[in-house]
Amino acid sequence: MKKMKLMIALLLALCVVLPSVAMADTLDEILERGSLRVGMEPGYMPFEMTNAKGEIIGFDVDMMKRAAKAMGVKLELVSTAWDGIIPGLLTKKYDIIASGMTLTQERNLKVSFADPYIVIGQSIMIKKSLAGEIKSYKDLNNPKYKVASKLGTTGEQATKRMIPKCTYISFETEQEGVMDLVNGKIDAFVYDLPYMELAYKQKGEGKLVLLSQPFTYEPLAWAIRHDNPNFLNWLNNFMAQVKNDGTYDKIYGKWIQDDSWLKQVQN
Repeated sequence: MKKMKLMIALLLALCVVLPSVAMADTLDEILERGSLRVGMEPGYMPFEMTNAKGEIIGFDVDMMKRAAKAMGVKLELVSTAWDGIIPGLLTKKYDIIASGMTLTQERNLKVSFADPYIVIGQSIMIKKSLAGEIKSYKDLNNPKYKVASKLGTTGEQATKRMIPKCTYISFETEQEGVMDLVNGKIDAFVYDLPYMELAYKQKGEGKLVLLSQPFTYEPLAWAIRHDNPNFLNWLNNFMAQVKNDGTYDKIYGKWIQDDSWLKQVQN
């Protein structure tokens, strides 16, 4: 009888302890540490890039500054390569990915996403000589066309899925792809519209043609580790707040609607 009572007491104790362990949340870790660690690849204008002083700036950076301020903690930006950005989150090198990441079902199997903060799509930039020949992505679906995008991105996925017959080429960075297009080494480059508009202004005017109508639907969202309901709830409420108090519009206007910041990244 005594053994039975002891076993019952131990089970009750476990019922009290285990929920508290399961409830551990990244938000608690951030507040205890006093800093919000953000993983990003600073090469995606206008969301995150490095200025002439070596500082990381951009839309996502300003949004994360506001989030850290709202939490009452410091902001730590962790620069990382794109192909390792999700593994870095899963191994707790940072608390959140805020790096222009598209919410996809494949990625959602590995990480949880907060509500999207902007919706974009894939667009195409082509050689000027193909202007009368290529009117949409469908026209590129031929092995004679060399079509490129960035390795591991939704631009690459969209190209392989929707333009399967083209001769596909991948690049480590967006800049390499655009430069090869300018130099005539490829026929078209597929990538996110905000970046393409800026790249066209910087390097493509008079040399390339931008087909600016997106041919995919892609919501960008912040990614966190699974099983963090408190952190996810906080992020969604933060987004609702900044979208309704003018903060989001101010940051959107600064980085998306205006391009005066370009002089900060130009050498």
